[in-house]
Amino acid sequence: MSGFTDRQCFAVAVALYGISAAYSIFLLRRDIRQHNRLNYFVLLGAFGFHTAAMMLRGFRLDRCPINNLYEATMFVAWTMTAVYLSIGAMPRLRFLGAFAAPLLFGIGAFALLTPKDVGSPGHPDFSGGWLTLHVAMFALAYGAFGLGSVAGLMYLTQERDLKMHKSRALLSFMPPITRLELILRALLVSGFVMLSIALLVSVAFMRQQGHSFTADFKILWSILVWAIYLALIVMRWKVWRGGRRFAWGSVAAFAFVLLTFWGSSLMSPLHRP
Repeated sequence: MSGFTDRQCFAVAVALYGISAAYSIFLLRRDIRQHNRLNYFVLLGAFGFHTAAMMLRGFRLDRCPINNLYEATMFVAWTMTAVYLSIGAMPRLRFLGAFAAPLLFGIGAFALLTPKDVGSPGHPDFSGGWLTLHVAMFALAYGAFGLGSVAGLMYLTQERDLKMHKSRALLSFMPPITRLELILRALLVSGFVMLSIALLVSVAFMRQQGHSFTADFKILWSILVWAIYLALIVMRWKVWRGGRRFAWGSVAAFAFVLLTFWGSSLMSPLHRP
């Protein structure tokens, strides 16, 4: 990566995510294993450039690169890709990439459009250990929620094919619908646990600084997101017998996160880019 800047590396990664997203349209129409494997390696290449971008930025700024909206969004996409590549090592789960690629491309394109410079004095500096943990746990949680929404889309696709008696559902290389629901539950529960830890760290830090956690809109927004996912998990455990509503809920919840993330940051004095 010699001669590349962090932004150039990330732009290449986003371009590869875009290629994978376009190729995914082909994968959704054809169930061919070797093409599915090729898409996995395209995403692996994107992950390499993405990782290089984060490392170059971290070394240049001499800190963990999760200090502003651009860096936090970039880290969320990196986390989602890392989780997918780990899961996609199993052939039956590799098809997840065909659903994840468009979402990764969208998040990456959004990150490229956000301000990338460190905020002005008075904004939090996430170079300390606790604050780095705080932002990292938030990013990991949102990464898990993002992959959960992808698993939810896969679940809904499989269910639709089964209801319409399409042969693709029986011959597909996607995991069985029961396994998809298990993956969905595991991702959402993992994300919920990480979000809970991030909120606890946030509250403790705000109190340490002599501020009330209710004074920051971003934390209040995060508590709302926490409540939404808690409601989803409880409803699936206590009320919903099938996984269809749970899958729709996971997609809708992450759509809410994506649509309100930027606005909640703008309304927060501490997190405004």
